[in-house]
Amino acid sequence: MDSSREAPQEKVTARRDSTSRDAGPADVRGLISDVASLRLAGDSAELIDQIRGLEDLTSAIAAMHARAAVAFDLAQRREQAAAGVPAAKQGEGVSAQLALARRQSPSRGNRLLGLAHALVIEMPHTLTALETGQLNEWRATLLVRETACLSAADRCAVDEELAADAGTFNGAGDRALIAAARTATYRRDPRSVTDRARHAAGERYVSLRPAPDTMAYLTALLPVAEAVAVYAELTRHTDSLRARGDPRGRGQLMADTLVERTTGVRGGVSSVEIQLVMTDRTLFQGDSEPARLNGYGVVPAGWAREMVCAETDPCGQELHVFLRRLFTAPASGDLLGVDSRSRLFTHAQRRFLEIRDHTCRTPYCDAPIRHHDHIVPWHHGGSTSLLNGAGLCEACNHTKELAGWRSSTRSGPRHTIDLRTPTGHTYRSLAPPLLGSDPNCSVGAALHGNRLMRRRLKAQRHIGRRSEPLAA
Repeated sequence: MDSSREAPQEKVTARRDSTSRDAGPADVRGLISDVASLRLAGDSAELIDQIRGLEDLTSAIAAMHARAAVAFDLAQRREQAAAGVPAAKQGEGVSAQLALARRQSPSRGNRLLGLAHALVIEMPHTLTALETGQLNEWRATLLVRETACLSAADRCAVDEELAADAGTFNGAGDRALIAAARTATYRRDPRSVTDRARHAAGERYVSLRPAPDTMAYLTALLPVAEAVAVYAELTRHTDSLRARGDPRGRGQLMADTLVERTTGVRGGVSSVEIQLVMTDRTLFQGDSEPARLNGYGVVPAGWAREMVCAETDPCGQELHVFLRRLFTAPASGDLLGVDSRSRLFTHAQRRFLEIRDHTCRTPYCDAPIRHHDHIVPWHHGGSTSLLNGAGLCEACNHTKELAGWRSSTRSGPRHTIDLRTPTGHTYRSLAPPLLGSDPNCSVGAALHGNRLMRRRLKAQRHIGRRSEPLAA
């Protein structure tokens, strides 16, 4: 098994060395310039030919992406081994660097690196089909996904059997491609396919994604038996309500029943803090500045006012609304807070970081905030303050602690983080503009606004006045 994996790696290294001498950053920039200078074809037939050629070029670039990713992984592992990094930890942080270079999230970068390894090392026929435009990146990903449970040797055998580079899947849809891959995989190793299905049950989860018009997608990945049982019960209850004359549609009834049975409250509104943030002008003066709902994103001002001002929910139950004030600099919109000498962020500081950063602060990562992290580590003298704090997802926080990674803050109109990777590349993360602030304000205006706000707060504390609320 090990020998079957080592031989392709030597081949990959040789390919990487030969291509690196011929193609460099200047060649890539030249290719970009050549594509940008292309002129559109004259008639419809030529336009279709041009579109097909561009699609083939896109596939070839995806194949080169895969080769470059594997070559970078091998180079990083060699450098880490020379630096004395234990073998078990070699390769850590590689996918995160690839994600930043490709302007993708860290989780997407990890999947792309796995795809590259599978194509370059274990599925040469699929890689050739991608290079020659017979498959696009998505269809190559489907073949890799459906053979993931196989050993390297079996995967190579299935890749040879499918022979994607021989035009096997020309004209076939995605479902036909998946069916062919699953059939060949099961025929090669039925036990692995069965074990994969058993293991998949342990990966069940529930997720929430924003949808247009203040709606959201609540998705559950469940074992098929449980999923069918849940859907059947929702259907049964919906049919019962419709038989009794309920005017709501089937989809509305199923959705309402799901919410009510999950929250345990009719109407789905329970005593849960949702953190709806808006300016005082939006709340009290009817301003059109949109609000922000934590975990969802921007919502219309009118909808936010209705949510805050409602005395009861749609089912008539009394609602309790609490207002919490957030003090911001008038020009930059930066949140103002008090520094702490403790190692752990206070509850108020954690809330401020979540409101300021919205999601993980790593560039291109929009995962929910799970860790409240010191930008300059506490054990390196970093303070426990809002300036030195950032909201990160769990994966990005662990990546930041790897050798060669550095992060720091810099002055700017809004909170700014510079993230430096082991290769010396620097990526900048700018906090999202807070509601009601000017996203284009200058550094001087922001600093002047901060001074004005500090003077105002000091004067208010002196005479005992209270500021107007800024958040709900």
